[in-house]
Amino acid sequence: MSVPSATVPAMALNIGMITFDSADPGPLATWWAEQIGGRIEQDNDGWFYIVGMPGTAQKLGFQKVPDPIPGKNRVHLDLVAPDLDAEVRRLVEAGAGEVHRQDMGGFRWVTLTDPDGNQFCVAGGH
Repeated sequence: MSVPSATVPAMALNIGMITFDSADPGPLATWWAEQIGGRIEQDNDGWFYIVGMPGTAQKLGFQKVPDPIPGKNRVHLDLVAPDLDAEVRRLVEAGAGEVHRQDMGGFRWVTLTDPDGNQFCVAGGH
């Protein structure tokens, strides 16, 4: 059953930024900018950095907090690369840590950590 369009509210939310907490956000923002081919667009006196991602209006934010939450982060990035193994090697050489490799019916991904310990995943692209 379809709902008449007049009764469906317009979407009011858009993702403006994905933000990471860090005790030292500058080096982390630089690391992520280098890994995604982006650039630091704003440095707000060392307490908040904005990284522009190429090909999109989306941004990554890095904010200084005195006590980032320890343990596994509850939100993470899922990235895609045409050559999964080559990209994982490049990221590890750049300072990422490898956590886990997974293969589910031919769909492969690797969980990594950035230099601050934030987990993210890289999957093979098709």
